Order: sequence, then C-alpha cells, then structure tokens
Amino acid sequence: MGIATETTFALDGLDDHLRFYGHHDRNISALEALIPVVVRVDGQILHLSGEREAVRRAGDVLDAMLQAARSGTHVTPDDVAFSARTLAAEGIPATLFTTQRGKEIRPKTAGQRAFVASIAKNTLTFGIGPAGTGKTFLAIVMAVRALKEREVSRIVLSRPAVEAGEKLGFLPGDLKEKVDPYLRPLYDALGESLDDATVGKFLERGVIEVAPLAYMRGRTLSDAYVILDEAQNASREQLKMFLTRLGSGSKMIVSGDITQVDLPRGARSGLADVERLFTGIDDVGIVRLTESDIVRHPLIAKLVAAYQRAGDA
Repeated sequence: MGIATETTFALDGLDDHLRFYGHHDRNISALEALIPVVVRVDGQILHLSGEREAVRRAGDVLDAMLQAARSGTHVTPDDVAFSARTLAAEGIPATLFTTQRGKEIRPKTAGQRAFVASIAKNTLTFGIGPAGTGKTFLAIVMAVRALKEREVSRIVLSRPAVEAGEKLGFLPGDLKEKVDPYLRPLYDALGESLDDATVGKFLERGVIEVAPLAYMRGRTLSDAYVILDEAQNASREQLKMFLTRLGSGSKMIVSGDITQVDLPRGARSGLADVERLFTGIDDVGIVRLTESDIVRHPLIAKLVAAYQRAGDA
C-alpha cells in the first residue's frame, strides 16, 4: 500500500469556475471515479487526499483541466477521462524533481509534457514557443535531475549576448560584468531548483558552467547536459557552431521564441531553419509550445494572443 498524503490545488487565474467544475461538480466526480482520490471543494481551493502517486496523477489531470478552462473550454467528464488516459500513456513522472525546500516540480500542460518527454527520449531537443511556457525552467530542471542521478557529470548553460538595442561595448564594467545581465535568467532558473549554496559550489567547481554563446566555439561538450536559451538570437552560423559542440554522453536542449528576435535588421535567426532542416532526423525532437502552455501568469497568454491577432507576433 502506498503512502497516504494530502495536498491542495488552487484555481489561480480562472474567472469562470463552471467551465472547470461542470454542473454540480460533475468533473470532480469523474476524476474521483477514475483515480482513487478524495477531492474536497472549497471555493477556489481543492483539497486532495489519497495515496501519494494517485494524488500526483490527479494533480496532473487538474492542471490539464485548469489550462483548458482558462483558454475558454467548458471541460466535460469525457475531457477528464481523456486527460487521465493521455497522461498515463505518456509515461512521464508526475514529479520531475523535488527541491531542497520540498517544492514538487512537474510539467503542467500538454506542451510542457511533450517537451519533457522529448528531452527524456532524444539526444537533441528544440523547444520553440512564447515567453512564459517554461522552456528554460524545465530544461534546467531536467539537467539538474540528470546531474543528481549521475547521468551526466556537468551542466553547461549558454545564451547569446544579444538584447534589443544594447551592445556589450556600451555597458559598464569588465567582460564578466558586461555579460552577467544577459545570463541572469539562467542563474534565476537554477535558483528555483537548487539552493544558493549548492549553486555557488557547483559554479566554483565547474560542475555548472554559465557562459555566453561565443564562449562555446572550439569546444567539445561531453558527458553533459548542454542548454542554449534564447536561441532565436543566434544566427545560422552561431547555431550551427553550437550544435556541433555536442560530445559523447551528452544531451542538448535548444529553446527560444522565434517571434522575439533581437538580431540586427537583415540577419536571419538560426532557429527559424530548425524545422526545415531537422524534422524527421532520428534522435532529434522539435516541440512547439503555444500560448495555451503559458504558466507564468494567465494574463500573459492573453497578451501573446493579442499580438498574434494584430499580426505583430
């Protein structure tokens, strides 16, 4: 018999609860019939109890239901059943990683689950989608998980040092001080998975390396999780250079948002060629995330959709 547990699930960012619960809470009844958990409804908070794995599975289904309801879908018991079957078939662990503060990290949407599944299956995965879909965060979580399980001996994180309107030469300080602002989001994502002391120790020992894309030239990266973030700001030549750094025993994850390119006018992003060049190649996964996968704040999905309707995406 499994270990009993109890947890809560919050309906954050949902303006119409009927879309989620269904009439007379029939979607919750459907969930309880499919997975051996007890769900107590208390307004915007759901209390789940049961064996630990069952509670985790139910939490994943509730995540999928919430994402659908946020997007305007009226969830039905059939949707609940389909979600439960799909999640079980994907075979992705309910919890990818538990931080030292006890926070459980898991993919929350269909796109995020596809991204994680591709990382687990393939040597090279491209994650392409808008801001807020968790591309960087999940890539780093998978890397930290692999490091903890001794699947790799180090993590290499990289970003192009390109941002809208700024050039490194005009920023104050030495080279490290110039590039650190561009790498800050990677440090922030690391800090979500590991405590500050562990991050500092790993950085000092070279177990984790955070460096601009230009620093990758001429290297072979073996026995490592290698992540390129904001890859839309890598030119064709830079992306080719990065991809050919892949060494034995390594995995590589490349993520970016092709709608937010900050390269000089006339320069083409290397990420724009990925699907044309690499679709169908064995051991390469290409995952497209959409505004329905945005988990930062429910308003972000609406903002992204507004830009797309205006033709500015």
